[in-house]
Amino acid sequence: MERLFHPWKPVYDENSRILILGSFPSPKSRENNFYYGHPQNIFWKTVAKVLNEEEPLPTPEERRKFLLNSRIAVWDVLESCEIIGARDDSIQNPTANDFSEIFHHASIQKVFTTGKKGSQLYERLCYPVNGIKAEYLPSTSPANRALQAKPEFLEKWECIKQYL
Repeated sequence: MERLFHPWKPVYDENSRILILGSFPSPKSRENNFYYGHPQNIFWKTVAKVLNEEEPLPTPEERRKFLLNSRIAVWDVLESCEIIGARDDSIQNPTANDFSEIFHHASIQKVFTTGKKGSQLYERLCYPVNGIKAEYLPSTSPANRALQAKPEFLEKWECIKQYL
């Protein structure tokens, strides 16, 4: 397996109040050059619905503007890893990102992790370093379609509003 490195910097500014972390960008996201870039990933639709906003156009610039206007920071737990395709269960030799710059420069009130693997990796690699607990959010990945069809999926995402 080839070692991959995270291709982008985090999206945040001094007004960002929550930090949402995935595990590592999928091949489709890397191809589309931005977070949650797979056309079937419902991250953008979910966040827009929860915030009663229009879903941003699928360009990095519009999505970045949407996040910053919503006071949401986005990055991923991992700086690098070995992974097969988009399969989080195949992740080996993970190295975590350093979140200290975000915590120092932004007004982060709460950290959220999306998906089980991202949550496990954060708990194992990041929490012992920064002491900041993360709250789990169900994955917006196409691999999680069964749960996404249930009302509790959106209900779980509703919690982000209280920190914005």
